[in-house]
Amino acid sequence: MEDNPIPTRLKQARKHAKITQKNLGIMIGMDESSASGRMNHYEKGRHTPDISTLKKMADALGVPLNYFFCEDNESAELATAISKLTIEQKNQVIEFIHNLQKEDI
Repeated sequence: MEDNPIPTRLKQARKHAKITQKNLGIMIGMDESSASGRMNHYEKGRHTPDISTLKKMADALGVPLNYFFCEDNESAELATAISKLTIEQKNQVIEFIHNLQKEDI
Protein backbone atom coordinates (compact mmCIF):
# COMPACT_ATOMS: atom_id res chain seq x y z
CA MET A 1 0.00 0.00 0.00
CA GLU A 2 1.22 3.52 -0.69
CA ASP A 3 2.31 5.89 2.09
CA ASN A 4 -1.20 7.23 2.58
CA PRO A 5 -3.70 4.40 3.13
CA ILE A 6 -6.75 6.72 3.21
CA PRO A 7 -7.60 6.69 -0.54
CA THR A 8 -7.55 2.90 -0.76
CA ARG A 9 -9.48 2.37 2.48
CA LEU A 10 -12.07 4.99 1.53
CA LYS A 11 -12.73 3.37 -1.83
CA GLN A 12 -12.90 -0.13 -0.29
CA ALA A 13 -15.36 0.95 2.41
CA ARG A 14 -17.52 2.90 -0.02
CA LYS A 15 -17.72 0.02 -2.49
CA HIS A 16 -18.44 -2.45 0.32
CA ALA A 17 -21.30 -0.19 1.45
CA LYS A 18 -22.52 0.02 -2.19
CA ILE A 19 -22.64 3.81 -2.10
CA THR A 20 -21.63 6.03 -5.02
CA GLN A 21 -19.06 8.76 -4.57
CA LYS A 22 -21.74 11.37 -5.12
CA ASN A 23 -24.15 9.84 -2.61
CA LEU A 24 -21.45 9.53 0.05
CA GLY A 25 -20.50 13.16 -0.45
CA ILE A 26 -24.13 14.24 -0.14
CA MET A 27 -24.61 12.04 2.95
CA ILE A 28 -21.80 13.86 4.73
CA GLY A 29 -23.08 17.32 3.79
CA MET A 30 -21.27 18.20 0.58
CA ASP A 31 -23.02 20.23 -2.09
CA GLU A 32 -24.65 17.93 -4.63
CA SER A 33 -22.91 19.61 -7.56
CA SER A 34 -19.40 19.01 -6.19
CA ALA A 35 -19.83 15.85 -4.08
CA SER A 36 -18.75 13.35 -6.74
CA GLY A 37 -15.68 15.33 -7.78
CA ARG A 38 -14.52 15.93 -4.21
CA MET A 39 -14.94 12.28 -3.27
CA ASN A 40 -13.05 11.27 -6.42
CA HIS A 41 -10.16 13.52 -5.41
CA TYR A 42 -10.07 11.87 -1.97
CA GLU A 43 -10.10 8.37 -3.46
CA LYS A 44 -7.38 9.24 -5.98
CA GLY A 45 -5.23 10.75 -3.22
CA ARG A 46 -5.12 14.19 -4.84
CA HIS A 47 -6.55 15.68 -1.65
CA THR A 48 -6.76 14.33 1.88
CA PRO A 49 -9.92 14.95 3.90
CA ASP A 50 -9.57 16.62 7.27
CA ILE A 51 -10.34 14.54 10.37
CA SER A 52 -13.84 15.98 10.74
CA THR A 53 -14.74 15.01 7.16
CA LEU A 54 -13.08 11.62 7.57
CA LYS A 55 -15.12 10.99 10.74
CA LYS A 56 -18.34 11.81 8.86
CA MET A 57 -17.32 9.38 6.12
CA ALA A 58 -16.50 6.68 8.68
CA ASP A 59 -19.90 7.09 10.32
CA ALA A 60 -21.71 7.02 6.96
CA LEU A 61 -19.79 3.92 5.87
CA GLY A 62 -20.10 2.07 9.17
CA VAL A 63 -16.37 1.83 9.87
CA PRO A 64 -14.32 3.22 12.74
CA LEU A 65 -12.18 6.29 12.06
CA ASN A 66 -8.96 4.32 12.59
CA TYR A 67 -9.96 2.01 9.70
CA PHE A 68 -8.73 4.65 7.26
CA PHE A 69 -5.22 4.57 8.74
CA CYS A 70 -4.69 0.79 8.66
CA GLU A 71 -1.75 -0.20 6.50
CA ASP A 72 -2.91 -3.74 5.73
CA ASN A 73 -6.21 -5.51 5.18
CA GLU A 74 -5.94 -7.63 8.34
CA SER A 75 -5.55 -4.56 10.54
CA ALA A 76 -8.48 -2.87 8.78
CA GLU A 77 -10.65 -5.93 9.30
CA LEU A 78 -9.64 -6.13 12.97
CA ALA A 79 -10.34 -2.43 13.52
CA THR A 80 -13.81 -2.80 12.03
CA ALA A 81 -14.62 -5.97 13.97
CA ILE A 82 -13.34 -4.59 17.27
CA SER A 83 -15.34 -1.38 16.87
CA LYS A 84 -18.56 -3.41 16.91
CA LEU A 85 -17.80 -5.14 20.22
CA THR A 86 -19.03 -4.15 23.67
CA ILE A 87 -16.52 -2.76 26.19
CA GLU A 88 -16.49 -6.12 27.96
CA GLN A 89 -15.77 -7.94 24.70
CA LYS A 90 -13.01 -5.45 23.83
CA ASN A 91 -11.40 -6.12 27.21
CA GLN A 92 -11.56 -9.87 26.50
CA VAL A 93 -9.83 -9.31 23.15
CA ILE A 94 -7.13 -7.24 24.85
CA GLU A 95 -6.59 -9.97 27.43
CA PHE A 96 -6.44 -12.59 24.67
CA ILE A 97 -3.83 -10.57 22.76
CA HIS A 98 -1.74 -10.10 25.90
CA ASN A 99 -1.83 -13.87 26.47
CA LEU A 100 -0.77 -14.51 22.87
CA GLN A 101 2.15 -12.12 23.30
CA LYS A 102 3.25 -13.88 26.50
CA GLU A 103 3.32 -17.20 24.62
CA ASP A 104 5.78 -15.74 22.10
CA ILE A 105 8.27 -14.76 24.81
